[in-house]
Amino acid sequence: MIKILFFGDIVGEIGRDAFYKKLPSLKKEHNPDLIIVNGENLANGKGITPHLYYELLDNGIDCVTSGNHVFDNKDIIENMDEYTRLIRPLNYPASVPGNTYYQTTIKDTSVLIINLLGQVFLPPIDNPFHVAENFINDNPSDIVFIDFHAEATSEKKAFFHYFQGKVSAIVGTHTHVQTNDADITNGTAYITDVGMIGAKNSIIGMKPEPVIKRFLTSMPERFAPPKKDEFCILNYTEITVEKDGKAKSITPFSLLIKNELG
Repeated sequence: MIKILFFGDIVGEIGRDAFYKKLPSLKKEHNPDLIIVNGENLANGKGITPHLYYELLDNGIDCVTSGNHVFDNKDIIENMDEYTRLIRPLNYPASVPGNTYYQTTIKDTSVLIINLLGQVFLPPIDNPFHVAENFINDNPSDIVFIDFHAEATSEKKAFFHYFQGKVSAIVGTHTHVQTNDADITNGTAYITDVGMIGAKNSIIGMKPEPVIKRFLTSMPERFAPPKKDEFCILNYTEITVEKDGKAKSITPFSLLIKNELG
């Protein structure tokens, strides 16, 4: 049995602080074989820097997935191929820099992790269904874990129904609100969105005021995470998978952490 912990999008300094504060106790509680984090919002809510990438590795993170904000911080792009545990969405064009998958062996079991972007309400991208299917067929592995970074619930659900029985787990990210639909069908674990790690008194991790102003005026606004908040939401999911690649359990968690930056 392989136990995987997946942590939803970590948003800015408040999210990072709460995550690193709680991680040691969560490791003791769950004793995971593999820890995966979505890191595309680490740097002030958008993007990731080399320093923040290596900080995750120093804290025992095995793989960092991403999404549509992975290239927002230009410092990461120059040597992106060197960050072997950071994966960008597989369905960007082949010429785009960065690693498209992470593969490892745990307990004599091969594990493949890939990341895909949805097409609905997001910038143009290659079809995630076709790209994922071709890649999985060309790169067989005992366990296949997918972070599907998409906006529309219907697209995520369709992806799950198409790939059930073909992969071990599909976890949704991007919308930052944990959903109550964790499920296993035909050996595939699924949740529409794992949620986020970020300020509680926010709008999906961002200061409320600029977001509200944009809704009221339809004018552009600069979004950023709050500098202070009394509490942080910490969303994550535990998934256990048999060595034959069939998911055994999926359990979402939502914690409220007292924030030292409050």
